[in-house]
Amino acid sequence: MEKVVYLLWGTDGPGQGEALRDRLLVETAPLLLAAGARGLGINIHDDAAAVAPSPMPAPEGEAPHCAEISVWVDSYDRRRDFERAVVAVGLPWAGYLVVESLYEDYGTTPHGPARHWPDGARSPGVLTVALIHRPEGLAYREWIDRWHGTQSPLSAELQPRTRYVRNEVVRALTDGAPQVHGIVEEAWPSAAHVADPLLFYKAASKDELNTNISRMLESVNACLDLGRLRSATMSEYLVKTVA
Repeated sequence: MEKVVYLLWGTDGPGQGEALRDRLLVETAPLLLAAGARGLGINIHDDAAAVAPSPMPAPEGEAPHCAEISVWVDSYDRRRDFERAVVAVGLPWAGYLVVESLYEDYGTTPHGPARHWPDGARSPGVLTVALIHRPEGLAYREWIDRWHGTQSPLSAELQPRTRYVRNEVVRALTDGAPQVHGIVEEAWPSAAHVADPLLFYKAASKDELNTNISRMLESVNACLDLGRLRSATMSEYLVKTVA
């Protein structure tokens, strides 16, 4: 079984997130399931997620990624019907074959309970979905070692995540897809945990906050191209759990 991620880009106007949410969940999701998706997750920048500011938003004039569709399939090269459903949404999109690493799941950290909500329901809290890039000149193996071996455990120590999914991009599946090396999904207990730096970095004081930020920036700068980093807050819908 393989995982394919489709990213969608669009504007962030009033009510557009709600309309996109309804379309993806009511129209697109049934098409993807009927096409044979073994598992399906849909993340959307809707009003419930927009209350939290994105940590690293797209710069002015650049359309943000507004949704992420994760489809688990038997074989990525039999995806024509999946892509027909994505095309029908009517937004710019791109598909990527990824390797998923579920570093932390609900109930494995002290910051939230185990999953108790059914497939199709909105997950509690808020999600950040980041598009990351390997710094130019950094060897692939060193990049993985720093991302997986240093950044992942450090961020787990310093931040109150309830779930952390690393998607390493194997290759783009669509012509003209923007270059992306990794797609990172991080779940937080509430929108306040993203909006408040003290909560975001588990700091009890400004001094501790500054220390934690310095440690995080040192690690992030060593493994990511910060100039190309893009992050968006989203609502998470685990539509169909992979058996």
